[in-house]
Amino acid sequence: MLACRAIWLEAGRVTCDALSRSLSTHSLACDLRHARRLPPCRLLACFVLLLVGRVVNIGLPLAYKKVVDRLAETGVAAAAAASENMLAAATWLQGSSGKGGILANVRDLLWIPLQQASQQAKQAPFGIFEPCFIRQTNPAGKVMRVLDRGTSSIQDVMQAVLFNIGPQILDMIAACMFMAIKLQPWTAIIVTVTVVTYIPITFIITEYCGKVRKQMNKLDNEKEGKATDMLLNYETVKLFTSERFELGSYGRAIDAYQTQEYLQLACISLLNIAQSVLVFVGLALGEWFVSLTVCVRGILAGKLSVGDAVLFLSLMNSLMAPLSFFGSYYRQVQKGLIDMENMFDLLARKPEVDDAPDACQLEVTNGQVEFANVSFSYGRGPPVLRNISFEVQGGRTLALVGATGSGKSTVLRLLLRFYDPTAGRVLVEGTDISRCTQSSLRRHIAVVPQDTVLFNDTIRYNVRYGRTSASDEEVEEAARVAHIHAAVVRRFPDGYDTLVGERGLRLSGGEKQRVAFARAVLRNPAILVLDEATSALDSMTERMIQSLAGMRQQNTTTIIVAHRLSTIADADVIVVLEGGSVAEAGSHLELLQRGGLYAAMWQRQQEAGSFSQHGEAVQLAAAAAVAAADGRQAEAGHMPSRAQSPLEPELSRATSDGTFAEDGDITPPSLLHL
Repeated sequence: MLACRAIWLEAGRVTCDALSRSLSTHSLACDLRHARRLPPCRLLACFVLLLVGRVVNIGLPLAYKKVVDRLAETGVAAAAAASENMLAAATWLQGSSGKGGILANVRDLLWIPLQQASQQAKQAPFGIFEPCFIRQTNPAGKVMRVLDRGTSSIQDVMQAVLFNIGPQILDMIAACMFMAIKLQPWTAIIVTVTVVTYIPITFIITEYCGKVRKQMNKLDNEKEGKATDMLLNYETVKLFTSERFELGSYGRAIDAYQTQEYLQLACISLLNIAQSVLVFVGLALGEWFVSLTVCVRGILAGKLSVGDAVLFLSLMNSLMAPLSFFGSYYRQVQKGLIDMENMFDLLARKPEVDDAPDACQLEVTNGQVEFANVSFSYGRGPPVLRNISFEVQGGRTLALVGATGSGKSTVLRLLLRFYDPTAGRVLVEGTDISRCTQSSLRRHIAVVPQDTVLFNDTIRYNVRYGRTSASDEEVEEAARVAHIHAAVVRRFPDGYDTLVGERGLRLSGGEKQRVAFARAVLRNPAILVLDEATSALDSMTERMIQSLAGMRQQNTTTIIVAHRLSTIADADVIVVLEGGSVAEAGSHLELLQRGGLYAAMWQRQQEAGSFSQHGEAVQLAAAAAVAAADGRQAEAGHMPSRAQSPLEPELSRATSDGTFAEDGDITPPSLLHL
């Protein structure tokens, strides 16, 4: 009994340990608040059925005893009818032939909502952990693998402890107590010695299997991360003809995982052999002692009936089954706890940015932005930004320029509050954004990134992502502003309902950036961030989008990161970064007149671009001529001599003076001088 109690306490300790860690982690606690709540009556009914099942397990051997005793006394089957009815009822409740009885099936039916709640725990990471931090330190495949194993293990551990290990321990305690009271204490001592020998071997080998399991999980995460990485970058793999290299790398990851898997399976097999030998020897010795020493002598002496012998042998058999399966259930619990521990370790990582308990909701009207003596470094690394200060008034445009690694992208991350500065303040309309909630800040900002990644959904879904409540008409209007509408209608038979593929691979780079621009326009933000937002566009489309953006975003503060200085010459303020510091700031003309770093950068780009300016002019003239020719052929009733490229800018009509506009759009005056 002491050994059984030790098993129960150990299982309870490790389970409560894991559950307390999960509840102390705000992520899982938040998730469980959103999960479907279980009615208390369901939980109570489950435990009542569990206890009734334990009573039935003891009652079944008693029913066998009654039937055998009635038959032995009268020799007439009819005399045992009442006992047979009780035996049939107990068998119906308990189940037979490896199938659960009515009690177990009803309990499982009531337990279904908890299983669903544990699956809903997969929502937790997407709502609470720091996505930027997790993605920068862990591959996506590894993260999803850890979360999938961890959330699945929550339900597995609870069900194994509550419905398998717990009931088996209660059954063993009841059987040992019954035999100790009704038979000589030696019977219970033999069983207890068997269990006491069984437990240490199980724990020792299982703990070693647990260490192997942790290494298996690590290698499994690396294997899945490698596979995901290959799939996401398959074009790069093909371009560099690295298929053999990647397959070899993935094969080595599989081999390393299978080595640990073999070790774990071998340990489990050895444990099963040791457990089987112990159970067979211990319980066989107990059965022999009970049947020969106790039962036979008791029956001959008239102290015991034949039914008592059947009762005792049934109890011994009821002990053999729990011990045989106990090791498997304990390994299942330990495996689940290891998987849960990996998930909790991931979710318990301190986020880079967290909202203060008294954080306010930021309200933005004009979008004024200020960096006041801001410094920043990633972790314990060297400073990336050093005491930078600049300001852009609401409705104005600020451009950030500088060499690669000068800190431009870090400035944007601080503005979006993916990180908090190590010194200084970032202010929006005079409010320190570290004192506001992250969601309220980002609600007023739209970003058009250089590397646009789209959801594997329709074009309409990706544009509407800027404002999920937008109507179809608003989506199409934003697409017209971004000069993607005509290409969507003409190139794709399904139009806006066309699936863009994973990461938008069915669209060209320019089309993806125009979808991102349309998404930002639809959001109608107070602050618009363009991070090399036209890098994948041709010159004509780039100029049209910039001009249209200037016309439609007059009340929007625009922050532009650009390498091509010609694209930001009209910015109100240009901030030149060098080595994480502000080298100079001013308008385009002011910076040229100073003859500093910006002027030198401008001169270099002008010299490098002098050879391409002539080609660009020829491109514009040729496009105008071809479009005009197509228009004349259409008027004459002939088909155009060439098919329009789907990757061409959406210049679907040409006017007599060479300007372009989409169908139904009026050409902005600012485009007449392009």
